[in-house]
Amino acid sequence: MKRKLEKIFKRLYSVFGQQYWWPADSAFEVIIGAILTQNTNWSNVQKAILALKKRKLLTAPKLYQLSPKQLADLIRSAGYYNIKAARIKNFLEFFFQRYAGKIKLMAAGNWQALRVELLTVKGVGPETADSILLYALNKPVFVVDAYTKRIFSRHGLIEPEADYSQLQGIFMRHLKNNVKLFNQYHALLVKLGKDYCRKQNPKCEICPLWSTKNA
Repeated sequence: MKRKLEKIFKRLYSVFGQQYWWPADSAFEVIIGAILTQNTNWSNVQKAILALKKRKLLTAPKLYQLSPKQLADLIRSAGYYNIKAARIKNFLEFFFQRYAGKIKLMAAGNWQALRVELLTVKGVGPETADSILLYALNKPVFVVDAYTKRIFSRHGLIEPEADYSQLQGIFMRHLKNNVKLFNQYHALLVKLGKDYCRKQNPKCEICPLWSTKNA
């Protein structure tokens, strides 16, 4: 499996190159983006982020002061805006009560313990928690998403019913424990999933990984 994972990474990197993901101006912006991106595409998230930036509200203290309705109105473009506003407020409540609203304080401790804490926040699941850890706090945890599962299932590397932790474990066990590697690998899989390994009408015949499927 280690050899297969390395081969997939090298192939995708040779085709797509550096991905520069996650695009954000601050760690806090990454966190908000990770919550907003649930069940929507990134272009909708960007619109919501831009709406907050235009009003100079993309800081923890300012968002904390907004009511759920005020926040929901600002992030409408991200979809499920009432639910997502509540989830952001839940995170902010945790962020201020546990870490005084300070990113450095939250990032200072053991990341495994922080992951457990994040998963207690209503609306923060494994993918969101791991996105916060990897992309906002630079912790060595591999993010798994629907693209990852689809790609590896179609290539026969996992069972279709494999859950999040099982798939994540494959990467965590067989790859070097490295933030930059985990960041780049996940971003490359997202690129492949969006452009080739689509849920409907996948472009299998021109997929960059076609030649590695049976290797």
